[in-house]
Amino acid sequence: MNPPCGRCNKPVYPTEKINCLDKYWHKGCFSCEVCKMALSMTTYKGFEKKPYCSMHYPKTSFTIVTDTPENLRLKQQTQLNSQALYKEDFEKNRGKGFSVVVDTPEMQRLKKTQDQISNIKYHEEFEKSRIRSDAPPPENRQEQMEPSGPRPFSQPAGQMRPAPVAPPSGGNRYQAMYSYTAAEADEVSLQEGDLILDVEPIDAGWMFGSNQRTGQRGLLPANYVRPV
Repeated sequence: MNPPCGRCNKPVYPTEKINCLDKYWHKGCFSCEVCKMALSMTTYKGFEKKPYCSMHYPKTSFTIVTDTPENLRLKQQTQLNSQALYKEDFEKNRGKGFSVVVDTPEMQRLKKTQDQISNIKYHEEFEKSRIRSDAPPPENRQEQMEPSGPRPFSQPAGQMRPAPVAPPSGGNRYQAMYSYTAAEADEVSLQEGDLILDVEPIDAGWMFGSNQRTGQRGLLPANYVRPV
């Protein structure tokens, strides 16, 4: 019994039979699957038991292989393994620093630069704090600026402060050199630069005047103001 042709399925007789790719072909049917060009035993290229010419021979691609269910499963399993290893390394190195990254030349250079910047900022802050800590209090600043001037007022123990008496209008004008917070109800609080009007001296280093900024009238320490 004559076998069927691999292309036309008609019987193939011995005189025109070609045995190739596990099939029998008529000589006229043994042609390229794409362009139908006649092929011979020396010019064909087989792919999936079908003959092709050199021009139309299918090119294998990795996309076809990757899209198979088995390869997709392997790819997913590989990703899961990578994530598990990354998490395991992260847990091991937690609290130990990133020594692997720091040991690279680039990260060592960055670390050195950051240390230099930190040292510069530390010295700047240290110098600023030292200058602030070395600054004398208002009493000392007054002594440095005016060596022969009066010392900051200090009420002697047991000495009675004079009762405030409103001076007549048209008194002198003074300006506050330092800030002062009133300790009694009859005193006047000051801020540096405040203008004091109608100032009249009172015994024991006190003056009586009116703060132009607040409108408050009362006693104020004489060594905290100066005439203008």
